[in-house]
Amino acid sequence: MSSENKKKPEEKSAQFTMPAPLSNLEIKYTKIFINNEWHDSVSGKKIPVFNPATGEKISEVEEGDKEDVEKAVKAAREAFQLGSPWRRMDASERGKLLNKLADLMERDALILSTIESIDAGKTFVSSFFADIPGAVKSLRYCAGWADKNQGRTVPMDGDYFTFTRHEPVGVCGQIIPWNFPLVMFAWKIAPALCCGNTVVMKPAEQTPLSALYMGSLIKEAGIPPGVVNIVPGFGPTAGAAIAYHMDINKVAFTGSTEVGKIIKEAAGKSNLKRVTLELGGKSPNIIFADADLDSAIEQSHHGLFYHQGQCCVAGSRIFVEESIYDEFVRRSVEKAKKRVLGDPLAPGTQQGPQIDKEQYDRILDLIESGKKEGAKLECGGSAWGNKGFFIEPTVFSDVKDDMRIATEEIFGPVQQIMKFKTVDEVIKRANNTTYGLAAAVFTKDIDKAMTVSTALEAGTVWINCYSAMSPQAPFGGFKMSGNGREMGEYGLHEYTEVKTVTMKIPQKNS
Repeated sequence: MSSENKKKPEEKSAQFTMPAPLSNLEIKYTKIFINNEWHDSVSGKKIPVFNPATGEKISEVEEGDKEDVEKAVKAAREAFQLGSPWRRMDASERGKLLNKLADLMERDALILSTIESIDAGKTFVSSFFADIPGAVKSLRYCAGWADKNQGRTVPMDGDYFTFTRHEPVGVCGQIIPWNFPLVMFAWKIAPALCCGNTVVMKPAEQTPLSALYMGSLIKEAGIPPGVVNIVPGFGPTAGAAIAYHMDINKVAFTGSTEVGKIIKEAAGKSNLKRVTLELGGKSPNIIFADADLDSAIEQSHHGLFYHQGQCCVAGSRIFVEESIYDEFVRRSVEKAKKRVLGDPLAPGTQQGPQIDKEQYDRILDLIESGKKEGAKLECGGSAWGNKGFFIEPTVFSDVKDDMRIATEEIFGPVQQIMKFKTVDEVIKRANNTTYGLAAAVFTKDIDKAMTVSTALEAGTVWINCYSAMSPQAPFGGFKMSGNGREMGEYGLHEYTEVKTVTMKIPQKNS
């Protein structure tokens, strides 16, 4: 997912004095964060953390396991008990704490942006101008909701007074991905804390550093001990411990559909905990001949190549109407060839590395499959540089719907462009996927735009734009792209239980 994108980060940067990333940044926080204190792992194991641009080790963090999750859940449960400082706190005070945390993020924006760049391979400009502001906005948005999450009165028949209460779910396990570590951290904790829950967070093993730094800010902000606990670890160990835990009331997960299925199964086999899932995508992007072609090409380029294509909403199936197909391909290739690869910390870099060798190898394998299955490689298609996990911006034309590159989520800088003739045809082809996260349509015809957007089976549909997102707008998928919604007012519903209270009203004597 990407943060708010009304303008690309490189466009935003031109309007401001470009700050410099911090050189020789000291990584201070590498331990497990429980009860506002730093802990060694029970096992004594550590996770090496690498810079994907160089392959060099940045640091080691404590490797959380089942025993560490147990400690974190106990702390979160104690913090959630009736009578605890967190449960006694006024809702408006919870909002103030979230705003304080947002203030601290803004204060430390250079540190956090530098961490994201060296740990996740994100370009510094996108971290500083997109991800940090996006995370801050999410915290502030939910801070404003903290004292407004109200129930209703119900006109029940008979001599009764009935009302509903929106109560916190309880202890929430939250498992976040490596592609947007800070944005996803904020998207998870903000609604949970806004509604009065407590959290056990597992960051991705590839990118734990910004989440652990956020632990220091959570403590500094004055959020009580046990309310947010951060346990870095691996999915099959720490993640599984969260998914199966009998004292966790809800799990929120962002990641692959494959792992989402495992988490949902674990919830069913344990305590039927509530589960929200934001999973994979293979999003269709439909370009009609009457569209503003300059804008469609620009938005399609950004909608695929942003963050090296490592976005769940990436517009990876581009359907272009026959009459403009050749021009669209030609200009898209020209744009891809101009994309600047290099050090994510350098100000002119537009594309950094893929996250790790596993992802790098998978993308290259899918590129090879595209060649073998008959798609036309227009540009790119190879590794780039002599260190790190860089892949050239790659464009395929003449792509068929049943090719691997058209059906599998690549999660890399690989643009596939397909041709269509009619509205009915392209709707059918766009929906012919197990995914349903996002979609887009470019046209100047409002009737066509509304017809197609209504027909598309996706949780988010953009018209004449791509990746335009904000905390106010709910986000989530249809079909195998997930269950539930994050952010917006709809996202709050995932973190509350609705309690109905009915009181007998004594009859008055006439």
